[in-house]
This record gives sequence, structure tokens and C-alpha cells, in this order.
Amino acid sequence: QVQLVESGGGLVQAGESLRLSCTTSGRLVGGYAMGWFRQAPDKEREFVAAISYSAINSNYADSVKGRFTVSRGDSKNSVELQMNSLKPEDTAVYSCAADVDLTTVIAGSSRYWGQGTQVTVAS
Repeated sequence: QVQLVESGGGLVQAGESLRLSCTTSGRLVGGYAMGWFRQAPDKEREFVAAISYSAINSNYADSVKGRFTVSRGDSKNSVELQMNSLKPEDTAVYSCAADVDLTTVIAGSSRYWGQGTQVTVAS
């Protein structure tokens, strides 16, 4: 059984930073791409960022480019999201996802998902 567990969410003021982490438990056979999605109240889930297993390739939503950075942990079974210059519109539940293919992660079709962590940005 594979589980993804997010941490690092919280309440911050606009302009501040947060760092989210997602660690995996259980056995992921082979290299998995990982990524982040978010869902605000009454809105569809949207792609935020994703990174390949090797960390060579990454992809970002236009709304977070230049502010957010996705990275892999040293053990490759974790992913982090550094969020800078946060805006109130970044408020959402952030979930991580994992799948063999980076394209699948970006498309929102990952096999594995975490439960999410709340990020609230006050104006």
C-alpha cells in the first residue's frame, strides 16, 4: 500500500513564504514523477507543479511561475514545493500526486494521491 503524506501548510500573510513537503510510504517500484495540485473552495482542482523522478524535468502552472519551486528530496521518494510571494488567490488545499510518467502527473491522472494540506494566505 502506497501512501503520500503532505505537510507544511498553514496560515501566512500575503508576500510571505511556505514550504510544503510530501513523503511516500510503502513501496514505489521504479522511478515515479511527483507533483502538486490545489483546490480552492468551489473551484476545480488545478495543476501547480510537477517534477520527474530524475529531477531533470519540471513543469509549472503559469500562475505560479517565478514564485514556486518544486524539488525532489535526496531519497527521491519525496517532493517539496517552495512557495514565495504568496497571494490570497493561492489559498487552497494542496495535494501531492505520484505516477510513473510526468505527463500523467501533469494531466491530473496520477495513480497515487495524498489527502492534502491547507494553505491560507491572508491579505
